[in-house]
Amino acid sequence: MNRIDTTMDDMANTKFLTVYSSLIKQFTASTEFTNTEVVCLLIIYYKFVQVNGPTAKQMKKKQMYNLFLVLFRIYDMTIIERILLNITSDVAYISPEAWMKLFSVFLSKNLDERIQFAYKVYTTSTSGVLNRETVGMAIDNFFVGEDDDEVKELQADMLEYIFNKFDMDKDGIISYEEYYEIVSNQPVLLEFLGQIFPDLSDMTVIAYCTNMSTLFPEED
Repeated sequence: MNRIDTTMDDMANTKFLTVYSSLIKQFTASTEFTNTEVVCLLIIYYKFVQVNGPTAKQMKKKQMYNLFLVLFRIYDMTIIERILLNITSDVAYISPEAWMKLFSVFLSKNLDERIQFAYKVYTTSTSGVLNRETVGMAIDNFFVGEDDDEVKELQADMLEYIFNKFDMDKDGIISYEEYYEIVSNQPVLLEFLGQIFPDLSDMTVIAYCTNMSTLFPEED
């Protein structure tokens, strides 16, 4: 037989096609990925599932945590947990749908989509808006030092700077509309409260690991 993945034997290839053929069609139709890209992403997911034993059907959440640390190089555990809460409500497993949703937004070049996802991550477990308390908690880890007074002063200055920048109507809340307008004009401020997406420097590694040929760097 023609193997989809030559690192897997015939039985594993057959099982993959049996289990994921309908999902391949679904994700090819519902995402911006090509059929080949969907297959590549699901094969990686399938291999994670295989590690969990012959009867396993889903990837474990702790495997995804490791992926964040090693491949995506995102280290803030609070941010990681909030990202996962936005792709799945399952506390133990990552479904194929959640897996594809994560890569869809991580690899998307659509700024609007990234803005929407980032704001949801920043406001997860809050009232759905960014008030001074929420932003203050987020920037607590921005500054470290032995002089507590100096650290607190830097945090207070940063808090004031952020609200002067984003809170355009001065109501003490950074709404989605305000965040969207500022980031649309200055995309560099997309992750102003902590890293959510892999850095551009890591995208080449992710492209090769997932066999995303459209993301391969152009040859000189």
